[in-house]
Amino acid sequence: MGQEVYRLGELFCGPGGLACGALRSTSNDGKLSLSHAWANDYDSDTCETYRKNICPDQPETVYCGDVRELEIDKLGDIDAFCYGFPCNSFSNVGEHKGLANEKFGQLYWYGIEVLKIYQPKWFVAENVSGIRSAGSGDFQIILDDMRAAGYKLNVNLYKAEQYGVPQTRHRVIIVGIRNDLPVEFHVPDPKMYASCDITARKALAEIPDNAPNNEVRKLTQKVIRRLSLINAGENVWQAEERLGELFPEELKIKTKTKISQIYRKLDPDKPAYTVTAAGGGGTFMYHWTDRELTNRERARIQTFPDNYEFVGNYSSVRKQIGMAVPCQLSEVVITAVLNSFAGIDYPWIPANMEE
Repeated sequence: MGQEVYRLGELFCGPGGLACGALRSTSNDGKLSLSHAWANDYDSDTCETYRKNICPDQPETVYCGDVRELEIDKLGDIDAFCYGFPCNSFSNVGEHKGLANEKFGQLYWYGIEVLKIYQPKWFVAENVSGIRSAGSGDFQIILDDMRAAGYKLNVNLYKAEQYGVPQTRHRVIIVGIRNDLPVEFHVPDPKMYASCDITARKALAEIPDNAPNNEVRKLTQKVIRRLSLINAGENVWQAEERLGELFPEELKIKTKTKISQIYRKLDPDKPAYTVTAAGGGGTFMYHWTDRELTNRERARIQTFPDNYEFVGNYSSVRKQIGMAVPCQLSEVVITAVLNSFAGIDYPWIPANMEE
């Protein structure tokens, strides 16, 4: 077999985490790889980031707009398809409405339309772990629709920190192989990545001076004082409990819900906690040296390369980085897909979720 390049289409492409990992993936024999074909997202900054980094010579192939208004049948033939459909309805942090939420819950269906129209050889779909329990049987409905479109599925909860990603990020990834193809996908064995240094210290080390999106936000003196009382790896609630009456009253957070990420510092000797896309005061992620992380540091934790430049203002870039799939996790999964199609054996484990 000679060289073969799979044309990749994406819906809900985000800033390109999935694509970044996919486009640097090849089968172990070097004969299978991917090229960008088209992508869609609704956010203009996100689309510009994708164009700038993934397809700078084909900006017209990124369709910026509501997927419900997208002419899916005119996008063009593809061999592979990726989509991290919006997780708002399934996240444990969100309202957890599932398919009952008309605004977001039904958007997975547009990916089903892509599968039906173009019948790509394989697809990868990604979502938060909360999708498993959203609504009443919603996850099973989604899987059944994927099967009905003509695909056999491998469904697994991936722990990104087990695959060389310096972050505790747990995501459901569904790999679908077209039914008529004699290919079986297996979950890559995380033991292959056991030697990776996934500490926050390593992840944030030696960022180049000219790296984009690396500006440090100025904090108020009150926030700086609060951070000075919090140990590495602690959040504000743990610091209050440890210090007791020594923790100043005016620095306490007076909320009924104690979210674990509020004013939580990274532990330099452990993976970072999950990078998020949104949130108010205290949710911005904090360095062990009493400051907020820069967007470049968040991007490092998400395993974006240092030359990957995000477009938009500070909050827009933070949102883009937080909603992305870690490039390294994408590369791990899609390399395994390519090896499966190339007939190359690799260490694997059984999927940990029932289909």
